[in-house]
Amino acid sequence: MKLQHYLGGLEDLGPATFEKRVFVEEWEKGIFGIHTAMMALSPQLPLPATPSTFHTIWTWADLRKGAESLNPFDYFKFRYYEKWLGGISGYFIAHGYITEDELDAKTAEYLADPDKPLPAGGDPAIDQRVEQYLAQGDSPKSDAGPAPVFNKGDTIGVKDVPTIEHTRLPGYLRNHTGVVETVYPGNYGYLCDTGPDGAGPPMPVYCVGFDPQQLWPGNAETNFTIYADLYAVYVTEPDAVPAPVVKAA
Repeated sequence: MKLQHYLGGLEDLGPATFEKRVFVEEWEKGIFGIHTAMMALSPQLPLPATPSTFHTIWTWADLRKGAESLNPFDYFKFRYYEKWLGGISGYFIAHGYITEDELDAKTAEYLADPDKPLPAGGDPAIDQRVEQYLAQGDSPKSDAGPAPVFNKGDTIGVKDVPTIEHTRLPGYLRNHTGVVETVYPGNYGYLCDTGPDGAGPPMPVYCVGFDPQQLWPGNAETNFTIYADLYAVYVTEPDAVPAPVVKAA
């Protein structure tokens, strides 16, 4: 589990910033637009062909992996869309759309002359595909996949799956038990194969409730429940998780 993700229960990480603006600076809107266009033009989607030269798969998962690959100290230093910028830039370099030297040169060019006009472009076919994608979305719900093993009210255990590149399982829930609140109808896939982590193909998803006193003994409020939506691959029988370690006083 990478340090900078799913930080429930960790203390002394410094002051929290509660920025309520969606976009703090104007350039962030452009990053959001680039990400949206990349998703819409991703070739695995059943949408009309366009003359776009973008030919590789890009999803929310790729965006997350790009941000998560940052050094933890950089991750905490940069703002939200700065992490997006780093992940997208790294993706374009890794897939051969631009070299690192070309990107550095273009960056220096615009830093030297911030008012320099951006390249002209645009194609109605590309715009139409992006608009169609925004209108219909890309649902993860599927009729394929196995039937759920657990039912509402069942106690389940949470596995400690190996995390190599990306995960949707919070670290603070691992090796704990909870109670199934909801079994969502249908099955749900993830945007990419997460390898040994196990998410990817369509599977049941459970809403599971956890007692915060079990998660953080002696260091949590009482009389409330923490809920998490968990892929079936993350849950198991309660006796399959190790007993909690009790620290001596």
